[in-house]
Amino acid sequence: MERIYMDHAATTPMDRRVAEVMTPVFTDVFGNPSSVHAYGRSARQYLDKARRTMAQSINADEKEIIFTSGGTEADNLAIIGTAMANRHKGNHIITTVQEHHASLHAAQHLEKQGFRVTYLSVNENGIISIDELKHALTDETIVVSVMFVNNETGVIQPIEAIAEVLQDHQAYLHTDAVQAFGLLDIDVKQVDIDLMTVSAHKLNGPKGIAFLYVKDGTALSTLQFGGEQERKRRPGTENVPATVGFQKAVELVMQEKMERKQTYQRYKDLFMEQLARNGVNFTVNGNVDQTIASIVNISFPGTNVESLLTNFDLDGIAASSGSACTAGSVEPSHVLAAMYGQEDDRTTNSIRFSFGSFNTDENVSEAADRVAKIVKRLTK
Repeated sequence: MERIYMDHAATTPMDRRVAEVMTPVFTDVFGNPSSVHAYGRSARQYLDKARRTMAQSINADEKEIIFTSGGTEADNLAIIGTAMANRHKGNHIITTVQEHHASLHAAQHLEKQGFRVTYLSVNENGIISIDELKHALTDETIVVSVMFVNNETGVIQPIEAIAEVLQDHQAYLHTDAVQAFGLLDIDVKQVDIDLMTVSAHKLNGPKGIAFLYVKDGTALSTLQFGGEQERKRRPGTENVPATVGFQKAVELVMQEKMERKQTYQRYKDLFMEQLARNGVNFTVNGNVDQTIASIVNISFPGTNVESLLTNFDLDGIAASSGSACTAGSVEPSHVLAAMYGQEDDRTTNSIRFSFGSFNTDENVSEAADRVAKIVKRLTK
């Protein structure tokens, strides 16, 4: 039985071209980038070149790129670091109820430190209200953090409109663009984004490496203490092999962006069409026209997440859900609960399917056939 991977939003397989550029760096470029001798300078050159590539991909300056160990660290540094550095201006943070836990838990931590946090609601399509944002803003607001694309539903937030609201306000705008980068065009200068998170392992790059864009002039407190790497904003010896792999992944995704977007959209359309042809009762969570090409979140009435995921896995289908599964119980997805209400069945019967490089037209169609058989059996 062929196993079919449909969980690219969780992580992507590393592109062989990425692995190929990383391999010699592990053995040949072992110097510490902070060392002044030739070995260190050689490592530093690789780091600097990668930083320029990241900056160019979003129309930033290379000095505005901070390498971190992953998206979670970058989100934490953006939200907590900016809040702490600007506490003298106010103590109010604005985010949304359906952020990734890397951002939500950072906001909750700040609440324990005496900050006041407003969690914006979303409508049934998963979109925030710009009017609610305007109403929530105060003279004390210092950080607004809204993810670009939701990781569970693929819903795209109106980041440009949010930036316009903040144009003449002191608050810094942070966006977690982990699911958006590589499929949407992002120009941080044009949109006026202050801080942005991008992670390599969502782009067919290595795990354990991400970057945080920090607009020049943004006050940011470090969360770790040690050396003076990353312009004193993130101490620790840099991960040169992973950074080189990240660079290659970014180069590839920028070259192939349109092709990938069209391909993943075709997979998504094909998957839903095949489910419909099989007579499956399902609905898409959120307005499918307002979602990223690679993600679809589907509700299967009369089922539950635990039995669906277990049976999918037994039949070789890798997918996921925002619901927390434990023995005998399912905690509703906080994202879908924000859209439909805590008691709505969609919070515990919905599955995220996400498409990428491990997919083909053939295995997407086959996956839809297997999913259809399982759903019909479970709802008989």
